[in-house]
Amino acid sequence: MSIRVKIWGCRGSIACPAPTHLKYGGNTTSLEVDVDDQKFLLDCGTGIRNLGQQIMKSDLSHCHILLTHTHWDHINGFPFFVPAFDKRRNFDIMAGHVTDKGGVKNIFETQMDNPMFPVPLEAMHAKLTFSDFNSGETLDIGASSKTIVRTAPLNHPNGATGYRIEHNGRAMCLITDTEHKVGQLDENILGLIEGADLVIYDSTYTEEEFPSKIGWGHSTWNEGVKLCKMAGAKRLGIFHHDPDHDDVFMDKLADDAARAWDGAFVIQENMDFLVE
Repeated sequence: MSIRVKIWGCRGSIACPAPTHLKYGGNTTSLEVDVDDQKFLLDCGTGIRNLGQQIMKSDLSHCHILLTHTHWDHINGFPFFVPAFDKRRNFDIMAGHVTDKGGVKNIFETQMDNPMFPVPLEAMHAKLTFSDFNSGETLDIGASSKTIVRTAPLNHPNGATGYRIEHNGRAMCLITDTEHKVGQLDENILGLIEGADLVIYDSTYTEEEFPSKIGWGHSTWNEGVKLCKMAGAKRLGIFHHDPDHDDVFMDKLADDAARAWDGAFVIQENMDFLVE
């Protein structure tokens, strides 16, 4: 059984709808992952609005929403996620970095509280279950014993969580947002992505840009290639594109990455593919 991945948003930091950003997309992080009869939504950036419209056309009753972290670009699509207003739906929302900050429910409530937003979280009539864990745990998602969700802490301001979803010998990983240390491979990431079929990795900056962005919490595709090769991962999906990197810039970056390693490719919004 393969793992299906649909990209609804792959931009970082802020949504950037523009004619110069059509090919790679302007929506921020949102992924849909189907494993057997289970569905996972990873992050609630602006891309989750379009994902929600698609879900409304289906009879989906339940899924898990796994958050890498709760910076705005990864949660600010949730108030526009229409299925959350539908009482027929159930969503388990999980985060691994805010147990000491009041928990993930508190953050979602705050985002939708006056004066930031006119509609409160309580107006959402779906059954929303919020739970917190510590990054590094393997999650008990109450699903098929053949599906395993592993996590790892990432190096990002205020914390972040990397995810590995495994099923029947296949594995995909989402590693965003994270900053590498020059000359030092991140052992947490290496352990999480070992042998994975697909690693979607934070590649916000180029090698030339990175030195002036240290401390901002992001990485490069070059570092992603190093990690994947060391961990024996098969493919690298270059992800979390800087809003200043337009389609022309990203085309050149895609060529450079493919020449460096034939397992590397640039993620585009609306990509829909199987991990098999």
